[in-house]
Amino acid sequence: MWGTPQTFFEKLNRKYKFTLDACANAANHKCAKYYTVEDDGLTKSWKDEVVFVNPPYSDVGKWVAKAYHESRENGATVVMLIPARTDTKYWHDYVMKADEIRFVRGRIKFGDETNSAPFPSAVVVFRQSAYQAPRI
Repeated sequence: MWGTPQTFFEKLNRKYKFTLDACANAANHKCAKYYTVEDDGLTKSWKDEVVFVNPPYSDVGKWVAKAYHESRENGATVVMLIPARTDTKYWHDYVMKADEIRFVRGRIKFGDETNSAPFPSAVVVFRQSAYQAPRI
């Protein structure tokens, strides 16, 4: 798991004040409350949390779908750092419904890597407050 650069996270945290890091390990977690691979954040409720997610990029589609549904159904605010892969199914099915999409200028250096990531990144925000349930 490639850790998010601390300075990058801190800029986001100043704005959002995260309560949960949904994809972390004991060495790279960014919040006091966090889920590891063993916890499997995909199976946990994020109800009413302000969640930071830097998902495993091999499985990013499942995490984007989870973020979308947790925001709409459970009141979570979810901020994701994901590859800007605008040609993928998950991008069109979920990211295009996000409340905010910000493309990161340049390429991020994750963890202890000396080289930047070989792909562009985006910060994607899902909020329940932007969703209006249909009136019955």
